[in-house]
Amino acid sequence: MIAIVDYGMGNLRSVQKAFEKVGHKAVVTSHPREVEAADGVLLPGVGAFGDAMFHLHELGLVEAVKNFAEQDKPLLGICLGMQLLFTTSEEHGHHTGLNLISGHVKRFKGDFKIPQVGWNSLNLKREHPLLEGVKQDDYVYYVHSYLVDPTDRNVILASSDYHGEVPGVVGYKNIFGIQFHPEKSSAVGLRMLDNFGRMCKEGVLL
Repeated sequence: MIAIVDYGMGNLRSVQKAFEKVGHKAVVTSHPREVEAADGVLLPGVGAFGDAMFHLHELGLVEAVKNFAEQDKPLLGICLGMQLLFTTSEEHGHHTGLNLISGHVKRFKGDFKIPQVGWNSLNLKREHPLLEGVKQDDYVYYVHSYLVDPTDRNVILASSDYHGEVPGVVGYKNIFGIQFHPEKSSAVGLRMLDNFGRMCKEGVLL
């Protein structure tokens, strides 16, 4: 069973329906014990980093997510959920994240359209079970004004170019993040959610 963490900031039903479409049971929950007991956890998110961390703390879900991560079972963050996996964020001030992957969340800087909204191609950095069946230059759908800057660039599994490198998929041990919206990224996104679901069932991480 995959637990989709409900802390009041995310399009939960669309992600749940996407998992159902590819044959994986996913339950939306805000109960820490259900999160810790799941086979896999998905941390969604739409909105501001600081607000998200506030709600996670308020619901006792920060400790639950960290306890789950220590079990070496697959944890996936999507969009804001991916950014929450990192150490700090500069969004509307300075905020501390879950620190499951070392790095910082920063705003796009430059004289170009922000946020990045729309389809962009993926540059696959290396093979990984999460990316099985995804091809070089496949297109995915982004909506974001902030991007992650990992301390170790080797955690970047796939990236896109938007006035510089944008980490699109990251992976460190059993912790994974997808910056774009897989549930809106057609067959490519569904394939990745299916891959994650199979990783949860089979315990495959590397």
